[in-house]
Amino acid sequence: MWGLVPLFWPLLKPAGAIEILAHRMVWSLAFVGIALLALRRWGWIPELVRDPRKLALITVAAAVITVNWGLYIWSVNTGHVVEASLGYFINPLVTIALGVLVLKERLRPAQWAAVGVGFSAVLVLAVGYGQPPWISLTLAFSFAVYGLVKKKVNIGGLESLAAETAVQFLPALGYLVWLGTQGDLAFGSHGAGHTALLAATGIVTAAPLVCFGAAAIRVPLSTLGLLQYLAPTFQFLLGVVYFHEEMPPERWAGFSLVWLALTILTWDALRTARRSRAAVEAAAAASRTEPAPAPSVASAP
Repeated sequence: MWGLVPLFWPLLKPAGAIEILAHRMVWSLAFVGIALLALRRWGWIPELVRDPRKLALITVAAAVITVNWGLYIWSVNTGHVVEASLGYFINPLVTIALGVLVLKERLRPAQWAAVGVGFSAVLVLAVGYGQPPWISLTLAFSFAVYGLVKKKVNIGGLESLAAETAVQFLPALGYLVWLGTQGDLAFGSHGAGHTALLAATGIVTAAPLVCFGAAAIRVPLSTLGLLQYLAPTFQFLLGVVYFHEEMPPERWAGFSLVWLALTILTWDALRTARRSRAAVEAAAAASRTEPAPAPSVASAP
């Protein structure tokens, strides 16, 4: 679903990117609210309201994902699908870099190599474009920061989306009302089908996230990480094959370096997971074969 979403945003024209973004915020809250009502999952709200630190982090997450969503919609609707897909290819490398800089995590040699190759890719693309690939970098950094903040908030995916869209709701609704007073609101002005599509932005936003949350508890993390490369791959293919965006040699060179970095990263992750699993199995086998201690003999009175 995430990989095919570039096909959806152009259907919402002539609505502008900011109006589409505002609808996405408003209708996402409505959709998630109905889901939480059906699941009767409201217990987290009082706890969140009583925690100013978590509320502040939720506000930061809402602000960062607003930038990410808005830029992505604008990118797709203005013919920058390939560059947007690059942002999500780069994202794992940016996430690793943030782990080092912010969380003081230590990288394995292969991870350092992947980050270095990724940095080289950005330089190649910057030379090719004549400037840094700002769309890709902004999407990558905003989503990486969003992931970092969500890690610190530590609440469920559905609950987190509800809290974030609750923060976004009033500004988004206010913007739509203002557009209506100016006579520039596309909602309701281009037929029932177009109106329904704008309302469907809530489902398009929340449904993949709900599926992702369900998959996260059923699928090994290494598999989940690999599956996340599918979305930018689909987006890239749509940009080249369906939207017929240009791919000059320097862009192919930059993408090839990014794919090399992701290959190194994936190989290292799978190797580490295999070693960890083997170590756990060896420890379990050793505990099974270890002789039981001899029973103690009580001393005579």
